[in-house]
Amino acid sequence: MVDEHEEGDTVTVVVWIAEGTWAACVDAARAHAPQDAEVVLLHVSGQDVPGVAHGAFAGLLGRGHRERDPGTRVEHLAAGSARQLLDAAADRLGRPCTRVERSGHTEREVVAAAEDADLLVLARDGDRTRLGPRSLGPATRFVVDHAPCPVLLVWPEPAPGADTLPPPPPRQR
Repeated sequence: MVDEHEEGDTVTVVVWIAEGTWAACVDAARAHAPQDAEVVLLHVSGQDVPGVAHGAFAGLLGRGHRERDPGTRVEHLAAGSARQLLDAAADRLGRPCTRVERSGHTEREVVAAAEDADLLVLARDGDRTRLGPRSLGPATRFVVDHAPCPVLLVWPEPAPGADTLPPPPPRQR
């Protein structure tokens, strides 16, 4: 559990809310964040899908009809989905929290959001059938490597057994 630094200082816990793993992160925050901690639920929408839609419209269909640009609709759908996910996470958390929506390069936005945090909670999002570094996707690996605060890394489901560890490397002479 994270303890307060000095009397009167509030502990800030940032919980990265991502599709497919958010429930485990919220459960970990409930279990490990002090009751009086400020909990920030963070969702980051990448810009790649709306950007591709904008680019396809401009390149294939020409310019001059912004109202028909599908990228704008994709952006609105992503924002609505993020709000629904944050609402579900807040309900599951069951205590006061702040909801933050960001967009951009996901891994960089998460690191930036954790700049003043006392704890960052995130989940494994890669190959979850075995223990090891491949259990982290590229964005999560970046966040773990660059987080400016302690990280609580959780399994979204029960962790695989120790028998899934890769064999040790051969001895070199």
